[in-house]
Amino acid sequence: MRHGKKFNHLGRKKAHREAMLSNMACSLIEHKRINTTVAKAKALRQYVEPLITKSKADSTHSRRVCFSYLKDKYAVTELFREVAPKVSDRNGGYTRIIKTGYRLGDAAQMCMIELVDFNDIYGGKEKKKTRRSRRGGAKKVTSAVGDAVDTTEEVATDAVDTAKEEAADKVNDAANSAKEESTDATESKGDDKKDA
Repeated sequence: MRHGKKFNHLGRKKAHREAMLSNMACSLIEHKRINTTVAKAKALRQYVEPLITKSKADSTHSRRVCFSYLKDKYAVTELFREVAPKVSDRNGGYTRIIKTGYRLGDAAQMCMIELVDFNDIYGGKEKKKTRRSRRGGAKKVTSAVGDAVDTTEEVATDAVDTAKEEAADKVNDAANSAKEESTDATESKGDDKKDA
């Protein structure tokens, strides 16, 4: 009879189930997130969260207890050095399960289980709430827009002035060269008349 046995047997005998959960816990601690089925993730959450709580007290006894569950000294070291300091101010709920759809072969419901404090994408520090008032907000925006327009007008005016100066210089150069050519032509005609 299975009276009072509330945990999920996961279709495995006790030794196989314990070995699988131990390996999954080591992978979760090492990689900070793993993909698995929802049933296994829920069983893993019950398995690994007490170990994370125990890792907050860094003592020889707690390390040995965690090692008896994980059976991997590198995972225990990672748990006590990396994970425990980050979760020290959190009172439980160290993992998050995000459902990702269904597996193609057997339509098993899949998910991603991750350590909450190691996610940089979302769930980070909350933004400070600032008080906003309706009065005066539009004036600041208008003044900022006005400053931007003034700056743009100044830049445009400077560009137009520069272009005008360059055009005037070109016209003056052209006029000077035309005068020189006409003077040269007049002098050469005068030389021709003297020769005749």
